[in-house]
Amino acid sequence: MTRAHQGDQGSEEPTRQETEGEANLSDGGQVCPICNGAGYLIKDLPVGHPDFGKLYPCKCTLDKMAFRKSERLHEMSNLGPLQDMVFENFEIDGLAGTTQPQRRILRQVKMTARHFAQEPQGWLLFTGSFGSGKTHLAAAIANYRLKIGQPALFVVVPDLLDHLRATFSPHSTVTYDRRFEEVRTHPLLILDDLGAQSSTPWAEEKLFQILNHRYNAELPTVITTNLTPDQFAPRIRSRLSDFRLVDTWPIPAPDHRGGKGEQDINPLDSLDQHRNQTFETFNPYGGPGNQLSPSEQHNLQEAFDTARQFASRSSEVWLVLQGTNGVGKTHLAAAIANEYKANQERAESTQKPLFVVVPDLLDHLRATFDPRSEISYDKLFDLVRKAPMLVLDDLGTESATNWAQEKLFQILNYRYTNRERTVITTSREISQLDPPIRTRMYDTSVCVIKVIQAKPFYQRPDHIADMSSAPSGGRFRNR
Repeated sequence: MTRAHQGDQGSEEPTRQETEGEANLSDGGQVCPICNGAGYLIKDLPVGHPDFGKLYPCKCTLDKMAFRKSERLHEMSNLGPLQDMVFENFEIDGLAGTTQPQRRILRQVKMTARHFAQEPQGWLLFTGSFGSGKTHLAAAIANYRLKIGQPALFVVVPDLLDHLRATFSPHSTVTYDRRFEEVRTHPLLILDDLGAQSSTPWAEEKLFQILNHRYNAELPTVITTNLTPDQFAPRIRSRLSDFRLVDTWPIPAPDHRGGKGEQDINPLDSLDQHRNQTFETFNPYGGPGNQLSPSEQHNLQEAFDTARQFASRSSEVWLVLQGTNGVGKTHLAAAIANEYKANQERAESTQKPLFVVVPDLLDHLRATFDPRSEISYDKLFDLVRKAPMLVLDDLGTESATNWAQEKLFQILNYRYTNRERTVITTSREISQLDPPIRTRMYDTSVCVIKVIQAKPFYQRPDHIADMSSAPSGGRFRNR
């Protein structure tokens, strides 16, 4: 038998101090009928018993403590909008675009993930393309652990590195050592999108330190990646390839987010707005009414020839067009993209160029963090990073935040490393660009830089009718 915490006079009623404190409420907002709001009970034991007079929390207090623990766990888990990703709504049967063998594998993967959630041991590695369900299963594991009152930390790898870098700021409220230790030693760590981070030596070192510690200590870890283990750096690859500890599950399912394919969602591409900007409509002489000197006309002709040569030679990887606004950089970049598009259509290829203005790119990437976004951040980022032909217009006009610089570097470093064809326009001097990007542009084995030294020459409407007399018949405003 238990009774409410008694006062000094032996009364079974709570003391004034207790009743004036925070009264515990049962469901419905009523004072708890068990402890009368005291929150604690005393067992009815004889004097001399070791537990005589000892306070025990009432059920209402235990419920409140459990609720607060759950809140803290969810806050620490970093799941955010992924809290709705659970095993119950991970669809398999009837999933559009999947074959029967794929659905069978998905059922096996889901069963494996559920067993891991119930008793986390070793490492679980999910590999597959974007939208195949890796993140959903990883988040479902975390949500299950939180539901039963156990901790789980879910982090997207590029975001993790951003958070670690942020601790070096004098305004950071947490030290680097504390943040790093929280991740490295967490009871259950879930790393989403390993391999999507920028492959700087610092980033590789931090990830190796985290994974190596967890590998040696055999701490439960879940990893998702769109890469295969053999695509990682040797030190990380050796850990991921240890079949004694790591259970690897390739997920062959196609992208099923919203039932749309990658080619169906691309809010970034603005090439259609430049469909009339071709090599045929570009006037290397600046057009009537534009007072370009002979040297400026010669320089503009060189830029035109360089762009046309780049468009016709697949062996040339990067082209950077630099010059002030209004000298034809965007027109030439769009002409390259339009010629690439026409060539792909003639070859009946599904590959498409991507033309994007850099500030718009960053705005679209930020917008994907909105829960209402129709496309995820990782998919949109990958569409840009892996575009068969990418035109980045107006590099250097974006907001120069650390986040923006990091995202641009991740995109350009990937394309530099993998020798992906890329056209960049900028009005800034190359020497003024962010050093990691600048150094890649200076690699002459990859990049051609053409500086346009002409004055701005905007085509005026009253001269359009006279353009037939211009050497190249250009009719559109250059920029």
